[in-house]
Amino acid sequence: MGRSDSVRELKRLRLFMLILSSIGIALSLYALYVEVSKESDGNYQAMCDISPSMSCSKVFTSKYGRGFGIVGELLGHDHILNQPNSIPGILFYLLVIILGEIKNLRAAKVQKILLFFSNFMSLYLAYLLYFVLHDFCVVCVSTYIVNLLLTVCGFRRVTVLQNLRKKVK
Repeated sequence: MGRSDSVRELKRLRLFMLILSSIGIALSLYALYVEVSKESDGNYQAMCDISPSMSCSKVFTSKYGRGFGIVGELLGHDHILNQPNSIPGILFYLLVIILGEIKNLRAAKVQKILLFFSNFMSLYLAYLLYFVLHDFCVVCVSTYIVNLLLTVCGFRRVTVLQNLRKKVK
């Protein structure tokens, strides 16, 4: 692969990661909207509430929908850090976008590490979803897929940047 091919691939990866991160932000904003709407109106019916066992609002309003079910237990349910999971989700996707705009290997490696660890969080939340809440949340599973695809792109981005660096030397 020549230098120009690598540069083109980096541009495609950046665009795809920007699109995926934007989808992640949109999903997180929708999750926040559903949670706030359900908490203020118990009769609110979200589009993602398909059946009693396929209900995103059930998941978002559970004790695991805030602070990942951990912060509230450790610091108290009224603690400022015990925010809806969608808030750190939005911040995470914004950080992925910012790191994607920085065109150097160090930023790409930091992004790769963040993306890698996001999949552990996805696995933790998927475990809670299936084994603890006994639910299927379309929005949640969609974010897990976004995180996985972002991770694949992030790993590829680092590889391409490392190969470009070798070509320059």
